[in-house]
Amino acid sequence: MTTIYGTNPTAANDLAPKLEYITRTNNHHHVRPGLATRRPWKQMLDLRSFHFPRKVASVITRIKTNIVYFQTNYTILVLFSVFLSLVWKPFALLILLALIGAWLFLYFLRDEPLTVFDREIDHRVVLIVMSVLTLSVLFLTDAKLNIAVAVVAGVVVVLLHAAVRKTEEMYQNEDETSPLLPQV
Repeated sequence: MTTIYGTNPTAANDLAPKLEYITRTNNHHHVRPGLATRRPWKQMLDLRSFHFPRKVASVITRIKTNIVYFQTNYTILVLFSVFLSLVWKPFALLILLALIGAWLFLYFLRDEPLTVFDREIDHRVVLIVMSVLTLSVLFLTDAKLNIAVAVVAGVVVVLLHAAVRKTEEMYQNEDETSPLLPQV
């Protein structure tokens, strides 16, 4: 089937390569594990899962476990905190939006591990490098104090959540557990 739009006739098959990228990003079976590990916000904020621990050792264990389990959610929270802090700094906000595009491309929407010079890069390395790059580039703008306060506030919220969120029921509906989690 040939269609004529304007002056350039195109066959329907000419559009297939262009639409393949959109189809691949919408196909949930090919989403990279980093995005797949984003936990439902409802699970993360379930009020029945909050309980103040009695021992410091359990606080540390909870923080380690929850940071691994909710890693993507926590990253989104800190980035959102930085975004909110830059609402009144348009130049820094534009830079942040460009960096968020890089985050999406390099971390959140990858359907396979990042490969550089035929070597696979672990998603944790990408997370650390992107975090350092984001903070470094944003600190070069005039919004240093805003960013510092936002990062500190985001980290405090993450640590508070990780400390009071119970970890016993996290893997009820999952087939596998992460090898990074401490065995209880």
